[in-house]
Amino acid sequence: MAAEATGPVTMTDDGSSVIARETISSRKHTDLGELEQLYEIERTIKYLQDHGFTKVALQFPDELLADSDAVLSLLKARLGTVEFYILADTSYGSCCVDEVASQHVNAQTVVHYGHSCLSPTSHLPVLYVFGRKAIDVDTCAAQCHTLLPDVTQPILLMCNVEYAHAMDQIAQLLEEKYKYTQIIAAKIKLQDDNPVPAAVPTGEGCQKTGLGGGECCGGCQNSSKTTSGIARRASLPTVSNQQRGRAYELPDGVALSDCVIYFVGHDSLTLTNIMMVHNQCKIYSFDPSTNQGRQETVSVNRMLMKRYFMVQKAKDAMTIGIVVGTLGVASYMNIIEHLKKVITAAGRKWYFFVMGKLNVAKMANFMEIDCYVLVACPENSLIDSKEFYRPIVTPFELEIALVKSAEWTGDYVLDFSKLLPHLRTDGFQYDEEQEAGSSDEEGHFSLITGQYVSGPFQKAKPSSSLQDDTSTALTSQLSGLTLRNQQSSIAQLLNSTAGDYLQHRSYQGLDPNIGQDEASDVVEGRSGIARGYTVEK
Repeated sequence: MAAEATGPVTMTDDGSSVIARETISSRKHTDLGELEQLYEIERTIKYLQDHGFTKVALQFPDELLADSDAVLSLLKARLGTVEFYILADTSYGSCCVDEVASQHVNAQTVVHYGHSCLSPTSHLPVLYVFGRKAIDVDTCAAQCHTLLPDVTQPILLMCNVEYAHAMDQIAQLLEEKYKYTQIIAAKIKLQDDNPVPAAVPTGEGCQKTGLGGGECCGGCQNSSKTTSGIARRASLPTVSNQQRGRAYELPDGVALSDCVIYFVGHDSLTLTNIMMVHNQCKIYSFDPSTNQGRQETVSVNRMLMKRYFMVQKAKDAMTIGIVVGTLGVASYMNIIEHLKKVITAAGRKWYFFVMGKLNVAKMANFMEIDCYVLVACPENSLIDSKEFYRPIVTPFELEIALVKSAEWTGDYVLDFSKLLPHLRTDGFQYDEEQEAGSSDEEGHFSLITGQYVSGPFQKAKPSSSLQDDTSTALTSQLSGLTLRNQQSSIAQLLNSTAGDYLQHRSYQGLDPNIGQDEASDVVEGRSGIARGYTVEK
């Protein structure tokens, strides 16, 4: 009989968490008429025929994957010459278009099924098929009138994408039956034929962002060398009434703060993001699954203060990890370069991570990192960091923490494309590196710990005057170098936060003791697993 496995309590796992984990159910539809309506087969066929695509990727989320074979059969029956590929289990969120997997099969376009964050793509055109979820239009309009009896109140209609098909009908009913005078319905794009950013000739890069390798923001001279540089740049959101595929036009004399938002859909990340970005508006919601309407009473101020707490943690961070949470959202390379410049100008150190879907175990492997910034679509950007060992902030929050001219005003930005310098109208400029001894390098009292935090390290600049001391001249121009003495122990660390972290760790790895230990015979070691070796009792 094997010995009982023993070990620390924290390393013991009986598997109950896996057994209790909720799984995503996937109901299979068998009625062909329902399938054709739900997955909009006719519109999909027309789109593919009009554009002449011959290789098409069909991306399904987990909850719709059971219908993938039936949808494929319906499409193949009408488009026999077209090659179809079914995509599932995306590397990041299923709301984003998986361009990486699509390019592996050389797909010419992607048909994205189910819920979507509507983030623009980088390379491939996309057709969105949200699925027409059932909704009682009359009840929805009646609940709106009950919650908002003032017919002169400007009402901004928004919804989960699954109910986009009914928004025009709801707006018409409110205007004709209930006599509302200012109904503003947000329009949701159904396809994206102009992916951004545009590509430039090989070897050239973007003049504004400094990107190379064929990447361009679409706003510099190199964009004129593309086939549709102007059209692609125009598709980027540049004004406040465009939010990742949702666009609305306010009437003259009506400000956004004067509007009330009526949201149609269940409680979701979409609603949370709308509440954060439009925090100056009152928000009411209607859940079609229960036919109940309510005013959203969740304290937006409390949510914003929680994010401000994360900003203060990022302000104290010396080493920051840039985590890529998407490979399909347009301009993600541009925002990464932007973050690198912001972090470097603030005198911090950055590291780059690509790790797919985030979890606590992955993020705990890098204890040298003080704070992470996540580059992802708006619906996957807000991470509740209470279970993680280090805070995870958004690019907007990192700017507030590190850029000297940035201030916390309560306005919130989740769409990282609005942070790109070439699309901004606030006169943003990168902080210049300060000379040694500048008052900007002085420390501050942390609002998190209440302790005095010394200023960030700065990259040492090479001196213009000749230096007689060779070692001084060498070390003054090196960054991130670890010097060791003759005993191979760490003697000096230069501008390396990771090296400084290693120096103060109680365990720094095995000591080689080269030449100090005599050679010995090879003996059999322990066997078993780390939580309970066979020799342990």
